[in-house]
Amino acid sequence: MNGPPSFLRRIQLMRQQIPAYDRYPFDLAVIRSLQTLEFHPKVTYIVGENGMGKSTLMESIAVAWGFNPEGGTINFSFSTRATHSNLFDYIQLVKGPRRPKDGFFFRAESYYNLATTIDELDSQPSSGRPIKDSYGGKSLHEQSHGESFFAAFVHRFGGNGLYILDEPEAALSPLRQMAMLSRIHELVERNSQFIIATHSPILMAYPDSIIYNLTPDGIEVQALEETDHFLIMKEFLNNKEKMLRELFDDTRGE
Repeated sequence: MNGPPSFLRRIQLMRQQIPAYDRYPFDLAVIRSLQTLEFHPKVTYIVGENGMGKSTLMESIAVAWGFNPEGGTINFSFSTRATHSNLFDYIQLVKGPRRPKDGFFFRAESYYNLATTIDELDSQPSSGRPIKDSYGGKSLHEQSHGESFFAAFVHRFGGNGLYILDEPEAALSPLRQMAMLSRIHELVERNSQFIIATHSPILMAYPDSIIYNLTPDGIEVQALEETDHFLIMKEFLNNKEKMLRELFDDTRGE
């Protein structure tokens, strides 16, 4: 893994402190098999099917680092509804020698709450600069879903930072996903480190990276071309008519 030293080198699960493995989140396959997870100094991907524990793992890493469970910078402390697990209490972060000057936990499912909090804070009397200026100068609620996502990536992410992104592609078109990939490269070149949970084969394509696939049997390292996300998308695009027939035949047979 070439590049500057990581901000976050690895996490270690403190297995001896876990009370039991028969309740959430410790009953997840990824947690039951987890001991140590190494991070690439540039980009680490966490992928897998729904329900494998990607968001739970990402949330625990972010909270253990000091980020708000619902997203934003370390300075955000709002809480709309406390739904995060206590997994962060059972992981140990192994940090590198560098300290980031910037950082952000981007969480697609609670980004609306972050945007609302920014508007509320900016509406209060203050002699300081509006928070929305760091996101392009326009309320995130006054932009489309995809535009507001991209505003954070372009304007708020300043480089030399640790960026933890949970499904950032959720509101992005394929073209914007490619632009996001370019933005990731710009920030990596400015000494940033990314940890990204995604379903997007486009976003997974960053070459200097590692992909961890979460499965019912645990965690495995894969190349992009080995992931189900890539293979299924490739098969569909190359054999659209055949796959549509199979899908519709399966529907009629139910």
